This record gives sequence, C-alpha cells and structure tokens, in this order.
Amino acid sequence: MNNLRAFFGFTRHSSYLLGAFLLACLLIVYIWWPLAVEYWALLRVYAEAGYPWHALVDWLLLGIFVFLSVTIMVRADLRADSLMIFVGLCGGLVIESWGTQTELWRYYTAERPPLWIIPAWPVAALSIDRITHTLRHVTAFCAETVFRALYWPVFGGFYVLMLWYVWPTLHQSYTVLALLLCALMILTPTDTRLAVLTFVAGAGLGYFLELWGTTRECWTYYTAETPPVFAVFAHGMAAVAFWRAGLLLQTFWGRLRAGRVTPFDLR
Repeated sequence: MNNLRAFFGFTRHSSYLLGAFLLACLLIVYIWWPLAVEYWALLRVYAEAGYPWHALVDWLLLGIFVFLSVTIMVRADLRADSLMIFVGLCGGLVIESWGTQTELWRYYTAERPPLWIIPAWPVAALSIDRITHTLRHVTAFCAETVFRALYWPVFGGFYVLMLWYVWPTLHQSYTVLALLLCALMILTPTDTRLAVLTFVAGAGLGYFLELWGTTRECWTYYTAETPPVFAVFAHGMAAVAFWRAGLLLQTFWGRLRAGRVTPFDLR
C-alpha cells in the first residue's frame, strides 16, 4: 500500500480532496434530485426493454469520474490546491455565465448557468494541473526554443478559431470582454513552456468532457456539433486563464503579506 501511495504521489491531503469531490457529487444529486430521478427512470425503461446491464452503464462518464478522482489525489497539497479550487469556481462561473447568456451553448435544464455544473470546473482544474506536471517531466528534454516557436501558432490559431466561432455574439458585451481577456493573456506570455503544456492538458481533458456532455445532450452548442473543435480547445485556454489568475493572486497575496500593498492600491 505504501509503495502504491508513493508511486502515485498520494499525500495525506489526497483523501481530503477525494472526500470533498465525492461529497460535492452527493450534494449535487441531493439538491437536484429530480434530475437523478429522471435519469434512473430512463435507465429503467431501457432495462425493461431488454437491454443488457453493460449497455446501460455510461462507460465514458465512469472513465472520466475515475480519472478525475485519481488525478486530483496525485501530489495533493491543500495549501496550493485551495487557490486552484477558488480560481476554478470563480472562473467556471464566469465562463458558464458567458456561454449560456450569449447562447453559445445551452443546458437541457435551460438554466443560465446551472449551478450544479460549477463544481466540475475546479475538479477539472486540479486534474489539468496534475497532467501538466506530468507533461513537464515528459518534455524536459525539449529546449525552450521549441515552446517559444509553438506558442504563437498555438495561441494565435486558437484566437482566430475563437473569433470565428463567437462571431454571431460579437454584439454582446460578454463576448467582447472574453475576446479582450484572451487577447491580453496571449499578448503577455510569461512562461511559454508552461502555457503550451497547460493548453495541451486542458484541451486533452476537455475533449472527453465535451464528448460526454454533447453526445448525452447534457449541453448543446449552437452549431450542434458533438463536440465543436472550438469547445475542446477552449478548455485549454480556460486552463491557461486559471493558471495565470492563480499567479496574479499569488503575487498580490505575497506583496500584501510583505506590507508592500496598501488599501489605497485596491482603488
């Protein structure tokens, strides 16, 4: 058991994060119980129709759940992870508000946005952080020039894709602010290696999340794609935004503790 814990990098905080994740799932089921009843009723209909049990299991959802559960426990440290959880919650609320208010996507419950989806964002953010850490080790042999060469094609290409996809909502302030924020982050790179790897990690996880959500019609994009290419890469950009926001908060908090920030600086 100790060897297994050491291999995966589990710490004493790992069980706390897993417990919080499971508790959040239970609370979602309890608070939005009608959704759970509707889902089980649908399963009962399929079961009575003679479908085998293994056809009734959502294997993609189960795989995503197991993957998230394991990855958030790797190298868990609540002192560092609490910041990512906070950023993920706030960032997820902003992103979901933008998408549902502009009707780029909509949920089957018609909520704008549904609060039950917000806890998924910090969990995904923690998982992406672990994936990025692994990618840094795997690509340690690559020179910085490689990532500097990749940075502008990757993020410039994403911005063009984003501009094309959100064009129908360009008249709305939410979209204008999203475009300005993305442009600001892209034009002010800090660590190009970490930015590219975070983008790749976010897009990789985002593909499976979007594949599940759109094929199960939990949420639907205005283009009706399952999923849209933009949505997949948008998870990568969101991961970069969360990382950059965390850096800003760390810098601000450090200066505040050092006494170099006064209340007048907050004006």
